[in-house]
Amino acid sequence: MQQANTDDLVEQRRYLMRYALLHLRDRDRAEDVVQETLAAALERGESFAGGSSVRTWLTGGILKHKIVDVFRARRREHTISELGDDEDDGRDSDALFDAAGAWQTPPASWGDPAKMLEQKRFMETLEKCNGALPERLAQVFTLREVTGLTTDEICAELGITPNNCNVMLYRARMGLRECLEKNWMTGGRPS
Repeated sequence: MQQANTDDLVEQRRYLMRYALLHLRDRDRAEDVVQETLAAALERGESFAGGSSVRTWLTGGILKHKIVDVFRARRREHTISELGDDEDDGRDSDALFDAAGAWQTPPASWGDPAKMLEQKRFMETLEKCNGALPERLAQVFTLREVTGLTTDEICAELGITPNNCNVMLYRARMGLRECLEKNWMTGGRPS
């Protein structure tokens, strides 16, 4: 593995911790997977070919797999009935649309998405909104949209049906939309 100074390692650890917390929503488990990731990187440092950044290798090559392992372990700890197949967050999503299927209140313009993603405050707000979702909805959303797993992979990892996965993704997206509009779009974001 490439030599890195202490500041670089501290920065990588901070990034990995934020990434793990976003997925796991449990500080202790996040600490564990980050430690396991760094230990694995030290053990297999020679496998890093330098074709990507160290951060990309640590995140995509090691940490994502450690997080999926945690989800697998959680699945074994719970029965299917505990997984929340009937999970309902109390929102009536049909109220968002009129009889013709159009938005009752169209989503506000978010401007240039690339610039918004670069803004630290937006990412912090997104993380807080994701943290406010019910745990299962946040898990499904991050596995799909952040980790990039397919619906079939998510279903296999969490023991849910494809239909349930799609419903949970929809609810998560609607919850994030509502939270972001309240806390980012109209929340006095900086210019």
